[in-house]
This record gives sequence, structure tokens and C-alpha cells, in this order.
Amino acid sequence: MDKTFHIVDVVEAIFSPEFIERHWLGRKIKAADFGVLDNRAFTRSSLDISTRRGNYQGWICNEFNVWKSFHGEGADRVRRSETLRAFGFSQSVKQAIGAADKSPFPGPVVALHLRSGDIVRGKFRVRLDFGDKVIPSTLAKAIVSKLSSQGLTTLLIGQDRPTLEYLKSETGALLTDDFGADEFADQTLKAFFEMALMARCQQIYAGSSVFATIASVMGDVPCNKPKTLFSKRRAADIILDELKSHQADYHPLEAAFGYQAAFLSLEDKVSPRQAREILEKARELDPENDVYALKIAAAYFRERDFSSGEAVLKSVMISQFRGSADMPLQMMRILTGWTWRGHVMSKDFERFFAAAKAGYPHAAACSAHIFQDALKDAESASKMAALALAAEPENEIFKKIGRQLGPLTTGKSGALSKLRSRLWKAGLRI
Repeated sequence: MDKTFHIVDVVEAIFSPEFIERHWLGRKIKAADFGVLDNRAFTRSSLDISTRRGNYQGWICNEFNVWKSFHGEGADRVRRSETLRAFGFSQSVKQAIGAADKSPFPGPVVALHLRSGDIVRGKFRVRLDFGDKVIPSTLAKAIVSKLSSQGLTTLLIGQDRPTLEYLKSETGALLTDDFGADEFADQTLKAFFEMALMARCQQIYAGSSVFATIASVMGDVPCNKPKTLFSKRRAADIILDELKSHQADYHPLEAAFGYQAAFLSLEDKVSPRQAREILEKARELDPENDVYALKIAAAYFRERDFSSGEAVLKSVMISQFRGSADMPLQMMRILTGWTWRGHVMSKDFERFFAAAKAGYPHAAACSAHIFQDALKDAESASKMAALALAAEPENEIFKKIGRQLGPLTTGKSGALSKLRSRLWKAGLRI
């Protein structure tokens, strides 16, 4: 976890001593000793039966909406907000929540959570499938305007103060500092204060944010995605129009993320040329983000302009190899980046393979890494590496990739070839 963007606090700062003593399970627990609550229907009695049968110490739950699977056997469900607020919070956390509860609102208020952090400005900005966790700040003006037309005041919550102050000056939206958030020197207490303020709003607009979800649970208020206000296509057009007129008013990485969000909404709806135009603007603002170069190359490959895509890959690979000869190169690690949803760039793998088969060696080198790291196909990886090296036998990058993969063996290979491969993987060269 990057502590530049995340608050990590000790449990004693959040919960009361009594609550900790009652629920503390130790610094280490065995997951096998606990059952897991999921989307399957359950009752109190069914949990008791499962606990006895599995000899469980308790239950693990990672889903806020698991209550939908609970059947109360005649008893009324307890509201989620009541359950959350009944936690034994520390006195300082209770005071922060209480201060938020007492803050007067000027009428009907809607919260807009503008998360920034590691997804916009940190290491996760290269992971395109995390984009839906954030509402781009470049869409905020349109959201505030839309809500204002409905007679609603917007409360902005976010991590980047200059961005929030700029949006307030442009839209008249409220900030949490208007209610005293700036009086909290402790960031944990400030976070609870802001969540409690959000919980008092009529609605919350946010990406897939735990912060916003907790606020939603705390207040039993709906947490909406921006798609309830604008279609993805419309939101992308709004962002591009905003950046065309006001790009200089945003932090470069905020603006780059706006282009990224627009690209992800339009990638399959616009031509490769239009996609590249968006990506090139993002890359200009965030040149260290290799995902833009990879996507630009893929857009060229999409229309079978292999030479232009190859030139992009070659430029990045040579630059990175000069900086560090460690393998795999940073851009290759991004190319095969994986999350629980799958490989981030999997839709582009076939385009790299096509360029490789058409005789473009840097695309072949990338393809070798895809086969080796993502698809676990050592035979195809070795073939792609051989294509790259055959095209440029003296290329040090290709040599190093080939040495990493080792000699090609197949099911039909002889005993000597297989022995050589095993020795190669053990670090012995014969």
C-alpha cells in the first residue's frame, strides 16, 4: 500500500478498548478457521449449523451488500447504518462523527466524491481497469451543473485541495472545509468527519470507492455512478470538451486521467486514429505512463499499420533498456499486468501477435513476453523471441530476452535438448 495516498492507522485509534477486547482475534488468524459469507441465502440458524459442522470460530465477510442474502426468520432486519454506528468506535472518532452530524446544511445536498490518489497520480494509473473507481475531476463541473438544475447543492469530497478549490470557484459547490474539516489535524479523524458529512447527503455520486461505500452505509443513502446522469459516450464528450477549453486549469495527471477515462469509454466506438489522438494527449501530459505508448501501438496494429506501431515500441524499449537492463522491461510488465478481472491489455494481445508474424521484431519481443508471462506458453514465447532475434541478431534486448527464455523444447524434443533446457533454467549454460 502506498502511504502517500492511503491512511494507515492503528486499531486503537479507531475503536474503543472494550470493542477491541471483545472482538480481537490476534495479530494472525487462519482463514480456514472461519466460514465465508457470500451471495448465498442464509439465516441465523443456518449459520449456527454451519459453525458447528465446520467448527468455525466465526465468519468472514468482505461484501457490504451481504445483508441482502440474510433471511430474518420473522425478525426485522437491522438497518446497515444502525449496525455500523453501533461499532465501538473510539471517543475521538465518535466526536468527529458527532461534529459532522451537527453541521447545518443549506438545503438538499448531494455528495460528489472525487477520489484521486494512486489511481490518478500513483502507480495504479497504468492499470486501466481501475478507472471505474474514480470520477474524473474533469467531469465534475458538468455533474455539479446537472445537480444544480435539479435544485441540489453539491458537496465536493476529494484528496487534492487545489483541484477542489478550483472546482468550487467555477461551480459554487461546497467543500468539507466549509463545515470545519480543515480543523482536523489528524487525517483519520478528518476522514471519519467527511464520511459522516457524506452520510447526511440525499445521494452520493462516486466511483467504486470503499470510502464512499462506507458513507453510503453509514447514512443509508444511495451511492450512484455518474452513468445515472450521463451515458458513457456523453461523459467522454463532456470531458474532451472540458479539456479542450480548460486543460491548463487542471494538474497534468488529473487532465491525463480525463483523457484516459474518455479513451476507455470511446475505444471501441471511434476509429484507431481518433483513439490515438486522445492517447497522445494523455501521453504528452504523463510521459512516464507506458500504458499510453502500448495502447497507441495497439491502435496502429488495429488498422494494420505495423510499421508505425513498431516504431512506438522500439522507441520505448530502447529508452528503458538504456536506463536499466533488468528484464522484463517496465513496459512489458505493464503489457501483461493482471488484476482479478484478468489481464489489463488482453484485448490487444492478438494485435501484437499479428504484428510479430508480419515481421516486426519489437512486436515479436513483446509477444514473447505475453506468451511467457500471461499465457504461460513457453513454446510460443520461444518462437516469438526467435523471430525477434532472427530479424536483429545483434540486438542486446532481444539477446537478453532469448537468454531468459532458454532453448526451445517441445514434446518431440530429445533427451539432450530437454536436459539442456533444464540446465538453462537452473542457470547453467552448455
